[in-house]
Amino acid sequence: MTWRSILGLSAIATLGLVLLPNNAAGQQKSLKDQLVGTWTAVSWDQTSKDGSKFQRFGANPKGVNVFDANGRFVVMFARADLPKIASNNPSNPTPEEAKAIAGGAISYFGTYSVDEANKTITLRIEASSYPNLIGADQKRLITSLTADELKYSNPAPTTGGTIDVGLRRAERSMSQ
Repeated sequence: MTWRSILGLSAIATLGLVLLPNNAAGQQKSLKDQLVGTWTAVSWDQTSKDGSKFQRFGANPKGVNVFDANGRFVVMFARADLPKIASNNPSNPTPEEAKAIAGGAISYFGTYSVDEANKTITLRIEASSYPNLIGADQKRLITSLTADELKYSNPAPTTGGTIDVGLRRAERSMSQ
């Protein structure tokens, strides 16, 4: 082998080793690492046992799911058409306003863990606008996760059937 051949092969091998972590397993993040961030609602669909569909938060749901790196989360969903409270006092809605708001919005927060093997998120709920969830562990099955899209299923909601949620990674604000 000539000196040029050895130098050429060495350069190719070095380049390959330098690029390897960027293109191979070095770039593969855990599910938890991929999940961390702010996600905005795209869809929220409940399927009953009889196959009928229901969009509790409407065809254009508003919502956010935030997962931080320390294992804390916040979830909030709401209908885009929630009624304003005529009295302008959140403690004094009419019965009709209260019913529409309670049925058209939910929020909860707490801690979460990720089971990488089963692709599940376990939410441990500390507080909720639906008090029956407080203290409960809720499972979410990740059905799809890319850099910009998260889809998960709630296989056992308190209302029965299954719930499928579609989220898009929130865009960063210009100030960040």
